[in-house]
Amino acid sequence: MDKVRDLASKKAALIFTKSSCYMCYSIKTLFYELGASPVIHEIDHEPSGRYMERALRGLGCDPSVPAVFIGGRFVGSAKDIISLHVDGSLKQMLIDAKAIWL
Repeated sequence: MDKVRDLASKKAALIFTKSSCYMCYSIKTLFYELGASPVIHEIDHEPSGRYMERALRGLGCDPSVPAVFIGGRFVGSAKDIISLHVDGSLKQMLIDAKAIWL
């Protein structure tokens, strides 16, 4: 869990994904369309991916991916991010974290 928190604390926007996950692709695409360039960690390509997946579940991410961190804070999974986008607060969160600039 320390590795996950450490990675998240160093980046404005970070998304843990799996390469075969369609919701991960959708969330990455949403971030790119908003002008953000999040750091992407595909845990199925990481040597410690299984441990990272367990850590993400320990943080309350179920399913484990996509797991989105903004400003070093765990924000949620796909449904949480979509809800934030629909209500208009996702973009402001990215601006506040300096993940996008206007």
